[in-house]
Amino acid sequence: MAIAMNGSEETPGMMRRVAIASCIGTTVEWYDFFIYATASALVFNKLFFPSFDPLVGSLVALATYAAGFIARPIGGLLFGYIGDRYGRKNALVTTLLIVGIATFVIGLMPTYETIGVAAPLALLFIRLLHGFGIGGEQGNAILIMCEHAPARSRGFFGSWVQTGAPAGFILPLGIFALLTATLSEEQFLSWGWRIPFLLSLLLVGVGLYIRLSLTETPLFLEMRKRRAADRHPLAEVLRDYPRPLALGCGSKFAESIAFTSFAVLITAYAASRGVSRETMTTATLVAILFELVALPTFGALSDRVGRKPVYLFGAVCVLLATFPTFAFVYYRMDGLIWVGLVAALAVGHAAMYGPQAAYYAELFPTRIRASGVSFIQQIGALIGSVGTLAAGWLLQVAHGAPWALCGYIGLGCVITMACTAALPETAPRLERARDLVSDFTAGDVAPRSPA
Repeated sequence: MAIAMNGSEETPGMMRRVAIASCIGTTVEWYDFFIYATASALVFNKLFFPSFDPLVGSLVALATYAAGFIARPIGGLLFGYIGDRYGRKNALVTTLLIVGIATFVIGLMPTYETIGVAAPLALLFIRLLHGFGIGGEQGNAILIMCEHAPARSRGFFGSWVQTGAPAGFILPLGIFALLTATLSEEQFLSWGWRIPFLLSLLLVGVGLYIRLSLTETPLFLEMRKRRAADRHPLAEVLRDYPRPLALGCGSKFAESIAFTSFAVLITAYAASRGVSRETMTTATLVAILFELVALPTFGALSDRVGRKPVYLFGAVCVLLATFPTFAFVYYRMDGLIWVGLVAALAVGHAAMYGPQAAYYAELFPTRIRASGVSFIQQIGALIGSVGTLAAGWLLQVAHGAPWALCGYIGLGCVITMACTAALPETAPRLERARDLVSDFTAGDVAPRSPA
């Protein structure tokens, strides 16, 4: 049983409530973020970018999806500061409202046919709001969980926050699959695509109730009792922790590339190769359902064997799965596509994403932890995801062949393996648990040098 820094006991029941609340709240916010990705791959090319051929239109639609990643660092750095200065909970409530309202507005928007070029421009602006909000959410959501969790099981509990991303992706994917199966093409393009966006208002209400019920983390409250929060947490983390920041962003590279490539980009590519929408929807759903189970499994494994071995295993798996998975699409081996996606997402991506929350949180002391984690999460995601989407032009250069793009993804995996190998091991093992717990909870004690 863990003892909170404010003197209260973190009972197993309390930990379960925090884990469930964190997972549900994060799922709602990622639903709002990823619903746009699903619509970009399936309908936005026709409704907002109708003058392009199918592949180019899909890539342009996905470019507006990438715009969200450009705004994510701004939101991450601002709300990382808010989280360090005013608390993790305050930041989470605000970001939920920003993302949820923006999603609802998309469901009411006129298309290109009605207002012309103003439609894609409005879509781009709303996508920037999406990125701004989710960038601020991610780091603080991780800390709400990790700063409540017992040290020996921080990887396991931290992974429950990470399940919000695949769960938030499954919801719109499932809703779109239901709509496409029950509506005609004309009905779906006319009004059916709006339903998942309008449902966001209901989900935001649920998420807001959940987030307001969370307590502030005991580590943050203890830090505020002992000393005032750092007035310039971002400046301090940039000045004193440049190596963990740089290596952390590099370790994030392959994880961001993997999810963007195998949950978003490959769907648009498959459509250009003639693979049916139903085939890709089913294959992606199967892979992400497996990932929901794999994330806490790899998180728990990282508590036992360390963060680095599990993380490196994930990067290697993505590297090995990339060429075969795109080959299944390119050569129209439709029945094997789900196998490739399971290998890339449910094994490779999950092995990195599961331990990631605890790993990044353990690199920084409490007073600047939100700023440090947010920096790595958002700058790393920007480099990886925008780079992958921008690499869509490689498909054009190669006349639709995916091998150059696969090479780019493989390079990202190699970079991540090198950076992860250079980071310190942070999992509290038996022989070092007392020292590492002191590093994590003291707030004023820097972690061991990554050298």
